[in-house]
Amino acid sequence: MGKKTIRIGIVGAGANTKARHIPGFQAIDDVELAGVVNSTQASTDKVARKYGIPQTYSHWQELVEDPEIDAVVIGTWPDLHCEITCMALEAGKHVLTEARMARNLEEARKMLKVSQARPDLIAQIVPSPFGLKYNNEIIKLISHQYLGQLREVIVQGADDAFWDYSKKMHWRLDKEISGNNMLTMGILHETLSRWVPATERVFAQSSIFEPVRPSATDQGNANVTLPDSLQIVSRLQGGANVIYHLSGTILFGPGLQIHLYGSLGTIKVQFTPEEKIFVGHMGEDKLKEIQVPQEEISGWRVESEFIGAIRGEEVVHFTDFATGVKYMEFSEAVARSCEQNQPVSLPL
Repeated sequence: MGKKTIRIGIVGAGANTKARHIPGFQAIDDVELAGVVNSTQASTDKVARKYGIPQTYSHWQELVEDPEIDAVVIGTWPDLHCEITCMALEAGKHVLTEARMARNLEEARKMLKVSQARPDLIAQIVPSPFGLKYNNEIIKLISHQYLGQLREVIVQGADDAFWDYSKKMHWRLDKEISGNNMLTMGILHETLSRWVPATERVFAQSSIFEPVRPSATDQGNANVTLPDSLQIVSRLQGGANVIYHLSGTILFGPGLQIHLYGSLGTIKVQFTPEEKIFVGHMGEDKLKEIQVPQEEISGWRVESEFIGAIRGEEVVHFTDFATGVKYMEFSEAVARSCEQNQPVSLPL
């Protein structure tokens, strides 16, 4: 006899939902993709036909209120995460929401509070995929004192994603949609936070090099309201210093990487074009790439973790709401530092 079927409703079947979540859930026994709603009826019907989802809705509230839905997967932009999450939890539904958690710290804290009022429900955020593959290996190296005392960290997320200002404005450059989530700051900071102590101070500056771009929704142009270039200097508990170089407007940039520099050794993690780890220890003359045994490699298992948590078989590791609030607090501190042109201490 099989397990009780978990019926999932999808709000916003965008690129990541179609690439990861839908096939991820379809691969799990006794899980049904029962309903879907997108921003337009045409888009909703197209997704339902393609993936064999039986029920469609004209508005996301109808899906959330449907008593036949057990869990809600939110694939919308950040501007709707708080509202849909809170309503779904209050309606007794488990929630898996796309990252970033919310637009700002206020919304994130509200989501956490609502989730804490329903401890019987699973509330999970889609994690940063960076570092999941070799997370266990990196934690093992750090715990075995490969680095010695952590001294400096470099976080690089710099490329030409927004270099071409003749293209329609991306939603990541729209503060109304994205809030304080600037460039790849959130996704890289979340990854880094798995490996290092908490941040205790930030000092940030930002620029908008291309202030006007073609509107994504209307005729004519739109004003860019989030930076296309961001630099952060921060201090970790324990004294290590961190530099973030984040940009979407440079050619031939370094891509996405995190470097950990300690008193005894160095760990460099490259995320693009493919994930690799390079290490070097005192007494050695150069960095070398680590070849991690296949049985020790982790990876993406967001959908199975969500279902396993609902069934009481495991707990959420990547990423619970309390962790999400912590990275949203970092984003809030960076935004305040940019606005005030002064350091901001954490926690807020």
